[in-house]
Amino acid sequence: VGDVAQAMAGVASGASIMISGFGNAGIPAALIRVLSDNDLDNLTLIINAIRRVDECSPALFGERRVARVISTSFRGPDAWPSNFERQWMDGTVALEIQPQGTFAERIRAGGAGIAAFYTPTAVGTPLVEGRELRDFDGQTYVLETALTADVALLRAQKADRFGNLFFQGTQANFGTVMATAATLTIVEVEEISDVPLPPKQVHLPGIYVQRVVQVSRS
Repeated sequence: VGDVAQAMAGVASGASIMISGFGNAGIPAALIRVLSDNDLDNLTLIINAIRRVDECSPALFGERRVARVISTSFRGPDAWPSNFERQWMDGTVALEIQPQGTFAERIRAGGAGIAAFYTPTAVGTPLVEGRELRDFDGQTYVLETALTADVALLRAQKADRFGNLFFQGTQANFGTVMATAATLTIVEVEEISDVPLPPKQVHLPGIYVQRVVQVSRS
């Protein structure tokens, strides 16, 4: 597509949105900014570190556009509490905290069509209170359900005209599984090639990608 506004066309209020990124690697900053530009609200955000959203688009929490967060980390080096933390503490934003491996596996399961799975991770902690537990071979496991979303927002280094993606190193992080678990995958890239990517450079096949927009590094 021609620009970021076209890339985000049709994303509506109430959407569940997966956002790639680990630290600053693979954060689709330009796409995140459009979420607030488009006056969307009642959003569910699924992202490894929620503070990256505040860094890219402070208006999303500042204007109370987000209803629910699923994340592995929300604290950062900035002044506490953030807008998100205030809204979580006063009950206006729901928070589901997940161990990072469970977070990744729930998304992978969603993309693979697996409804749920058992894991020993977090058993014996407050994260599993009220959840279904089951013993296998003398060890206790908790039932985790799959995660899917209406939209996935990703950043990659390069795409070709078929939507095949090449990620630079850790830029890939959660992006490859998020694309499989979302109905609509939108990707910002630094380069678009008219020539098909060599097979060894295809880290995510274009079958999982619906829209690509070229965005310079920011």
